[in-house]
Amino acid sequence: MKVLVVTGRKAYQIVKKAVGDSADVLLLDVDVASFVTPDLVHPISHLDYDLILVPGLSSGDFSKLEKETGVKTRLGPKHACDLDMVLSHADTIEFSHSLPACQLLSAKKHEDAMKKVNELEFESDYSFKLSDLKIGGNSRMKVMGEIVDATRMQRDEILKVARDFIAQGADIIDIGVAMDATSLEVINTVEAVSSLNTPISIDTVDPDLILAAIEDIDMVLSLNGNNIKAVGRSIADRGITAVIIPDSDLGSLQNNIRLAQEIGIEKIIADPVLRPIGDGLIDSLVSYHRFRQASDLPLFLGVGNVTELIDADSIGINAILAGMAMELDASILFTPQYSAKTSGSIYELKTAAQMMLLSRERGTPPKDLGLDLLVIKEKRYRTSEIKINKSIKAKPHKSQQDPTGSFSIDLKDGKIVATQEDISVIGTSAKAVFDTISDLGLVSLIDHAAYLGRELMKAELALRFGRSYAQDDEF
Repeated sequence: MKVLVVTGRKAYQIVKKAVGDSADVLLLDVDVASFVTPDLVHPISHLDYDLILVPGLSSGDFSKLEKETGVKTRLGPKHACDLDMVLSHADTIEFSHSLPACQLLSAKKHEDAMKKVNELEFESDYSFKLSDLKIGGNSRMKVMGEIVDATRMQRDEILKVARDFIAQGADIIDIGVAMDATSLEVINTVEAVSSLNTPISIDTVDPDLILAAIEDIDMVLSLNGNNIKAVGRSIADRGITAVIIPDSDLGSLQNNIRLAQEIGIEKIIADPVLRPIGDGLIDSLVSYHRFRQASDLPLFLGVGNVTELIDADSIGINAILAGMAMELDASILFTPQYSAKTSGSIYELKTAAQMMLLSRERGTPPKDLGLDLLVIKEKRYRTSEIKINKSIKAKPHKSQQDPTGSFSIDLKDGKIVATQEDISVIGTSAKAVFDTISDLGLVSLIDHAAYLGRELMKAELALRFGRSYAQDDEF
């Protein structure tokens, strides 16, 4: 395919370097590439090309020009650094008149990746099912989210948390039972969560509380040598899945599994117990590896034991632990997502599990899959040629009070709230909130407008990254 890339003066050298020998580059009579319009492209549309790529941020309707000339004229990427990647797909992708090529490719790769994930899951084998959910075999690792101390919550709060977990991607909802819970509290909690039609597990070692919940649950966590005999027959009779833990070492785990099997429990998941960093993480991973070499039973990995006990962003930790879990052929990734620093862990683990499924199927490291967990960092830097003319050192000055009044800015229920006296402007983007403030005439000084722009953008970033926001604090 013969491709022509058009650009403006400021981006010309960057575009030439990015394109290389993959296409021709034409410099139009415009400084900024995003100012390229159909009128500027029209004079060269008669040239012998199969495709003309205009800058991804160009305005105007190029579909009319294409219809008139018969030459495909489509949006390229927003940034020149993505041109090499875009051009490598020119023969296979139908680029868009309205969506920049980089976004189109990203969306297409994500769509293809998710389609493949679903295909692999549909075709996978498994050890057993939890309701309709495949567990074990070569099926995708499933994510379990625990509602910590769920038995202490009111029904509405339990349902709110459970729905949030499901929206993030939880495959199983685990009911964390408080130490002082009663049988009635357990029954009420299980009844509330069971209304959501998602597989349920209960996490307690107390035999009486396990038996209180047993009619409406799919899985029991933490069966050991002290409670298997008391509840094992009831679990076996109902075909409930049991997660078996050790009493001490790996040998005790194997003994407990044999005991559960002798009682008649068929659906068994082994949990050698993942230890926190500094308290035996490596030794526990060795135990997982040794168990896997000796048994093909599904494995349970308590990822939260690591993420909750380190002051570091959870996203990378969850990704690498999911990778280790994949190499161990683990079946369940568990997180309580309890503290602020681990919020979003369910989504992170679900995405990581999907990435590892694709990675294993391709036989490659988990990169360039169409799915990723890149939130702050990026795969490639976006370069630009900046010409500095007269240099002026920036320095702050004292701002004046805006006669229209001041704003207090905060976050509530996933939205930005900007309040001035009796008016609150509410939205999810800094631009929408500020535009509304401006349209209402609630800001009159440029200093105040700039201040609002800074603070509203900080609030938007706080929303995006799941952080708290405090006006005038450093982000």
